[in-house]
Order: sequence, then structure tokens, then C-alpha cells
Amino acid sequence: MLARLIQLSRILPTDPNGAQEFAYLEMQYWAVSISCVSVLSFFLWHLRQSANNEISKTSKYGSLMVVLYLVTFLLFFLLKTDGGLLAMTKNGYLLCHGVAAVILIKHILEKFPSCSSFGEGLLVSSGLIVYFGDILARTLSKMEFSTSSGAFIHTPGTQSEIATVIQGVLLGLFLLPLLYKSSLQVWVYCRTLGKQRTQTIEKRAEKRAGSAVFYVSLLVVLLFLVPSWTRLVQGLEVHPFVWVLNYMFTNSEERLLLCAYWIFVICVSIRRFYSISKQSKTERILLRKYYHLVAVLIFSPAVIFQPAFLDLAFGAAFALFLILEMIRVWEVYPLGHTIHQFMNAFTDHRDSEILIISHFSLLLGCALPKWMSSGFNDRPLAPFAGILSLGIGDTMASMIGYKYGVLRWSKTGKKTIEGTAAGITSVLAACSILVTLLASSGYILSQHWLSLSLAVTLSLLLEAYTTQLDNAFIPLVFYSLLCL
Repeated sequence: MLARLIQLSRILPTDPNGAQEFAYLEMQYWAVSISCVSVLSFFLWHLRQSANNEISKTSKYGSLMVVLYLVTFLLFFLLKTDGGLLAMTKNGYLLCHGVAAVILIKHILEKFPSCSSFGEGLLVSSGLIVYFGDILARTLSKMEFSTSSGAFIHTPGTQSEIATVIQGVLLGLFLLPLLYKSSLQVWVYCRTLGKQRTQTIEKRAEKRAGSAVFYVSLLVVLLFLVPSWTRLVQGLEVHPFVWVLNYMFTNSEERLLLCAYWIFVICVSIRRFYSISKQSKTERILLRKYYHLVAVLIFSPAVIFQPAFLDLAFGAAFALFLILEMIRVWEVYPLGHTIHQFMNAFTDHRDSEILIISHFSLLLGCALPKWMSSGFNDRPLAPFAGILSLGIGDTMASMIGYKYGVLRWSKTGKKTIEGTAAGITSVLAACSILVTLLASSGYILSQHWLSLSLAVTLSLLLEAYTTQLDNAFIPLVFYSLLCL
């Protein structure tokens, strides 16, 4: 967020609409920071219950950081606003993000302890809170009954229709579990009443009936909830799916060729790698890195030639992943068991029987830098941050380190110096090729090679040392360094 703010500040003197977008992004930055500080404060409160001296010392330093942040936050808003009801309303709105982040991270760490560390939980919780805070802000700003909402929430009118469609679909899918569980409870209650007068329901029939409830709930969300929200926020008069089809088939030659290319690559790679996973002794980590290379083949041409269409494709893929994961977790008939068997071939130690996150982290690692680069972007390589760091840097570091690595960064870790060096070299080589391709498309590299080399080196060193989910952290760090 801070890197994006710095990037947008470079166009403020020339763009008349830049001030409003900058102000809204500034508010989102404070929402993210308050979410993180609230979670840190909650964590420190738990640490203070321990009698360990080292932990107590750590909690003191952390408490000092929290106090300094709060002072900075209050000073900023006192200087930026005139005080009064408006400032209090804004502060209250932002503090709600912090409370929601604490509640969400508690739920994540309790329900999925093997899938996420504290840092990963913080990233997911703060990201979800800010994303849905943005949805709430855009909804409130369009509500005619609330005249006060527009007083403190000024959403820029520059959001594209593609971004609105993606937000609407994701909003519906995140609300789907609530609708499904509620409908299922009502159905079970009704059947329980009926059992007094009828025969005992067979387990298989009961499972199929529950699956029918899921599919009906999914249809309700996609056919009614999603179009209602997109019509409210963006004024779309047609269903989002109809809008997507119109978008695909208008001036569609390049997009359709790209879709055919994607389908071909995905089908070949899934069929090939799934058979390898069942028949060979290839290490699972290397098998998963092959999918990183497939991501490079799929996404790189689209970023150059159809960047807006790629935004839409990322959203569609993420929505599809969410639906398939719900079907797998709830064992929805008839696909639940089949999807579970297929996905189980590519899991690692971060995944569990409850939740498989590897494919989500790879997709979001490639998508987030591209989504965040929408609109003004004076760093042509920034949208490629996820593809370069994961698809090329992380993959080459793992493969070379696994096959030829001797010198380890630490005695307990598996990352090697040879692997990191290979990752840095491969990313810089890919950047040189991309610069040439982008120059032929009219882009101008506004970044010195020295700063680019520094960004690549720092990102790959972080990949070597971090114990967090590198698919999630490395692309965001690389993107931030490229934006500066």
C-alpha cells in the first residue's frame, strides 16, 4: 500500500483525478495498518501473560511500537482534518477494520493451525478485511438512504467494470457458505420433523439432498445476489455473465486465441503432471514447481497483449478455485471425492485435510501485482512481479538448489546459496527479455537497472530466509520494491 501511494504521488501534479484516488488509497493504507497493529496488540496482550523474561522484553518493545503508531495515527488525522464529527466517524470506521481483523485471525489460527503461521494469518486477515471494507465503502457510497455515508467515504469513480464484476462474484462466493449452511440447517430441521412420520432417510440420499442444497444456494448467489450488487455499484443493466460474454466476443480475435492457448496449455500440463505424480518418484516439491513454469507460459503473453482481459481471467480462475474447494471440503456429490483425490497429489506440508491452499497462493501471487497495477502504472515490470518472482525466480532457485546446491544459508534450512544465485540470475535475464518485448509494444522502462537488480536481489534473499508462505509474500515484496 505504501509503495502504491508513493507511485501515485508521482502523478498528482498532472492528473486531475489523481487526488481523489490518492485520498481513497491513503484511507485504505490506514485501514491496513490499523488491522495489522490491532492484531499485533492482541498478540502482545497474550505474550504478557507469559512469565518468560525474553518474551516480556519482546512484548515491551512491541508495545512501544504500538504506542508510537497510535501517536502518529492521531497526529495525522488531526492535521489532515478539522476535527469534529467527521474525524471521529472516519476514525471509528477505520478502527472497525482493526476489530474485524482480530476476530478473523483468531478464527483462522484456530480452525486452520497447520495451514498458516501468524504472519500468513495476518496477511490473509488484513487483506480480506481491506478488500471487503472496499466493497462496503463502495456500497455505502451508492446508498441513497444514507446521506452521511458520502460524507466520510469518497470512493473514486475510476474503478473499471471488470474490477466491479470480479468484486461482485467474490462477494457472492464468500457469502455462499453462510447461505448454504443456513439452508442446510433449515432442510435438516424439516427432515427431522418428517422422520416422525416417515421411514429413516438413507445416508446416501441425505448426502445427495445436501448437495442439491449447495447447488441451489450457488445458483441463488450467482443469478440474483451478484447482479444486484453490480447494478447498485456500477450501474450494469445486464447480468455480469452476459457482460463478460459481450466483452469476450467484442473485437474478440486476440482474446479467443488467448483462451484457446490457455485451454491447450492447462489440459496438456494437468494430464502430463498428474500422470507423473502417480507413476514416477519425482519429488513433490519439484513437481509443484513445474506448475510455476506453466503459470509463466499462461500469464506472460496476456500481461503484454491483453492486460485487462487477464484481470478478468484471474478473477474467474479465483472464483472457480473457491467453488471447487467448497465442493471438495463439503464433499458435495458427485465431484467432491474426485476433486479431493486430484488435489491431494499436489499438496505439501502447509496443506491439510480441511484446506488446501497451494493453488490459491500461486494464483494470488501472480494476480495481486497485476490487479494492484491497474490504472496508473509508471513501472512496466510491476505487473510481472508475481510471474517473475514465483514462476522464474522461485522455480529456478528450487530446482538448481535441489540438484546442485551444496552451500546452505543455515544449518537447519534447506535453501542453498547456489539456488538463490540461480534465482537472481534467471529473474534478471527474464527482465532483460521482457524489457525488449515491452519496448516493442510502446512501453518505456522508467527504472534504472541498479534499482531493479537491488529489488530482485532483496526479494530472492527474502525467499531464501523466510519461513512464511513464499508464494504469498515474495510477489508483494517484489512488487513494492519495483513501485518505489
